[in-house]
Amino acid sequence: MFGRFNPVAFDPYARRRKHRKVPAWLVLLAGGLVAGAAAVLLVQERYLPPRLSAEASEHLKTSFEQADKERTRLKAELADTARQLERAVADNKRLADELAASRRASDDLRQDLAALVESLPADPRGGAVQVRAARFRTEGAKLLYDVVLSRERAGGKALSGVMQVVLAGAGKRGADTTVKLEPVAISVKAFESLRGGLALPEGFDPREATIHVLDRPEGKLLGMRVLKVK
Repeated sequence: MFGRFNPVAFDPYARRRKHRKVPAWLVLLAGGLVAGAAAVLLVQERYLPPRLSAEASEHLKTSFEQADKERTRLKAELADTARQLERAVADNKRLADELAASRRASDDLRQDLAALVESLPADPRGGAVQVRAARFRTEGAKLLYDVVLSRERAGGKALSGVMQVVLAGAGKRGADTTVKLEPVAISVKAFESLRGGLALPEGFDPREATIHVLDRPEGKLLGMRVLKVK
């Protein structure tokens, strides 16, 4: 009439295990983690640059390597340019020193030449410009000359004029004649040394040369001297 009766064991803690709650600190920790992750995702999406793909990252890496190589090349070129600049500065200094030494030597030589000119006998005829020394010789159809001129009252400004050479000698047929050669432009400060050559008439044999120093062609006589031609 009735089913079999099964005894039920009494457990005083069964009710407590069934209704056990999750600790509050665990809930707070889990909520904090979720909120932090959400905040990180929000910041990345809204405020940070977009994340690069693998292809973009590789392209960026290649661009950086190329830029680094270019930087290295430019650095080497800059160092080479700096070395070239140093060499150029050193060369300029050396040239400047050589130029200064050359100018000093030139000044010394000019002073020596001035002393030598002063030691030469003065032209007995005097004049604003004196012919201190001269040498003439023929070479083919040319008269070669070396002439030293000086001024006794030399100012700061050079005196300009011409040197006219008049030759006396034998012409083509042996008759004595005189020849006036082309004038030579001169500029004399304290002294001036002239060297050059003048064309001779065909068949003319010069014996004597008269130097005329003029203020201009056919102008005022400033000084003169007569010398033999070798």
